[in-house]
Amino acid sequence: MGNNTRMNKKLTHKQSPETQSLHYRINNAETHPVATPIYQNSAFTADSPYFYTRKSNPNSVELEGALAILEKSRHVISTTTGMSAIMLVLQQLKPGDHLVINQYIYGCSYKLFQRYAMQMNVKLSILDLSEQTGREAIPDDVSMVLFETPTNPFLKTISIQDVAKITAEKNPNALVVVDNTWATALFQNPLECGAHVSLASATKYISGHSDVMGGFIAVDNDQLADELLQTRFYSGAILDPNSAWLLRRSLHTFPIRMREHVRITKELSKFLKSRKEVENIYLPETHKDQLREYGGILFFEFNEAYQQGYTQFRDTLKLFDSGTGMACVSSMVAQPWSGSHASLCDAEKIEMGINTGLVRLCFGLENANDLITDLENAFSALPLDNPND
Repeated sequence: MGNNTRMNKKLTHKQSPETQSLHYRINNAETHPVATPIYQNSAFTADSPYFYTRKSNPNSVELEGALAILEKSRHVISTTTGMSAIMLVLQQLKPGDHLVINQYIYGCSYKLFQRYAMQMNVKLSILDLSEQTGREAIPDDVSMVLFETPTNPFLKTISIQDVAKITAEKNPNALVVVDNTWATALFQNPLECGAHVSLASATKYISGHSDVMGGFIAVDNDQLADELLQTRFYSGAILDPNSAWLLRRSLHTFPIRMREHVRITKELSKFLKSRKEVENIYLPETHKDQLREYGGILFFEFNEAYQQGYTQFRDTLKLFDSGTGMACVSSMVAQPWSGSHASLCDAEKIEMGINTGLVRLCFGLENANDLITDLENAFSALPLDNPND
């Protein structure tokens, strides 16, 4: 976070993380702006606390400081995308190391882990970490365990504390890495649960408007933070000033948006449970010790009579955009089979439990009753796969 930052003098650590994060600003000693401007600089003079924007920039530093408050971490390292954040963490592995990932994970992450393991001679194990048997199967030579919780797809909840405990017993030097994108730092703090690294795609809920990409890594360990910062500097993976500024601005409304996502998700899940076309609804388990609250995204499966109904369902919807984006102010619908996990072969999708009847709904900030009406119309327009059922 650096030492060229300040907190509003009215703030104390007795105030909530949301308030502290909102008022966190870099030191604009000469101009005292209420909102920090965009520092569209590539370089700075020798007497500046900054050096070169590939290393740091006032906008990225302010964003990192505000995120560190929410993540409850000593350090945050911002990156160009969520995938670049994952890549920086993977580069802490060396040939011969053993990477463990969860069976249920974002398709592009899954393929990145496969490619990286093959190219860098890293051993790769894929386990179902949502089950106790899967966690106990973490190998003795583990170097890093990386997983999402809740998972993509199916929103399975994984005990971070249990993974951290078992991993430490197998190898005290191994890193436990949590992708916190879907939970967000507002509702889940992996470092407090025993993880060494919490990372996320800021493109999703931090942005919340589908207009900027970014990622970040939160850590407590000073040496690990320094390694990640050096890797970011040499690889050029830092956020540009404009993207950092947009994400910082979006962060001001982040808590309000997330609580509204939660409220709308609860209303829409009740509606979906009443529909005969829906077989299963997937939402994560919440608990005061880890995932304190949740909202924004859920999965459902069409029942057997409507398994091939996705395309018509998608095309009938008026308020849900179709695409791979999510976690924004407007609602979206997607089919994991052809979207988020399209990079997997059919056998890999089936092994993960994904079929063409699985649907992902991302709820925006529209009126909940309008969304219910839209979904109701789309369900009512579906023909039966088998009219005799």
